[in-house]
Amino acid sequence: MALELTDANFDQLVIKSDKPVVVDFWAEWCGPCRMVGPAVEELAKEYEGKAVVGKVNVDVNPNVSAQFGIRNIPTVLFFKNGQIVDKQVGAVPKSVYDGKLKAQL
Repeated sequence: MALELTDANFDQLVIKSDKPVVVDFWAEWCGPCRMVGPAVEELAKEYEGKAVVGKVNVDVNPNVSAQFGIRNIPTVLFFKNGQIVDKQVGAVPKSVYDGKLKAQL
């Protein structure tokens, strides 16, 4: 299951992670976000132990959303060694996220 990332735990779970991290920025009211959600959950299961997969609700966590300039959702950021290494804005098939994550392993 994807981790619930918040303003409070983002630094510890994402920036300081020794594994690649996938972060889905989403909101309850966002239709395309609901389409991306199941793909993110599947990635969390498939890459358990190899990568960290989490979700940030932008309505509840405005600080981390602003820190990374999230203006459109869904936005999925890919981190490695605390740095953004890739980004996907908008809903795309799971295979796109999978390919971007594999490139970080």
